[in-house]
Amino acid sequence: KVLIFSQWTSLLDLAEVPIEGKGWGYRRYDGSMNAKMRGDAVDDFKDARKNVRIMLVSLKAGNAGLNLNVANRVIILDPFWNPYVEEQAIDRAHRIGQVRPVKVHRVLIPSTVEDRIIELQDKKRAIIEEALDEKQHQSISRLGVQELAYLFGVTRNANERVQYQERRRER
Repeated sequence: KVLIFSQWTSLLDLAEVPIEGKGWGYRRYDGSMNAKMRGDAVDDFKDARKNVRIMLVSLKAGNAGLNLNVANRVIILDPFWNPYVEEQAIDRAHRIGQVRPVKVHRVLIPSTVEDRIIELQDKKRAIIEEALDEKQHQSISRLGVQELAYLFGVTRNANERVQYQERRRER
């Protein structure tokens, strides 16, 4: 079974066309549906007696709290600027009871805004990893000369280099 995520419900609308054309059983899960409709869609997807092999899911509506461990394929149609929202969505298949390896596919088009989104995701991950790294703790917990200069209005940018001379007191 396959989970297909997009942050755009209009893209999910477009994905429905070829899925219906092939006659594949699918359900949809998005924020426009009431709680009963969403629950029914999940139940149909999980029911082995029904031929529902695909779940089209809005990234925001379905990124947390769902257990869709009957799926072992996840497709991200468009990257989201926050990598942890995507990871939460992927974790819908990585739940207790999952017995198969889960494969994740991302649909990316080179030389588009998607490249910059992936770059932004990588930067966000690096910042979080650095913040959680115990060895980096001391450098994170202290302000350097550049940050202090920025805080006190000496520079306009926290990354701007400050020219200064260390003065020694003579005794």
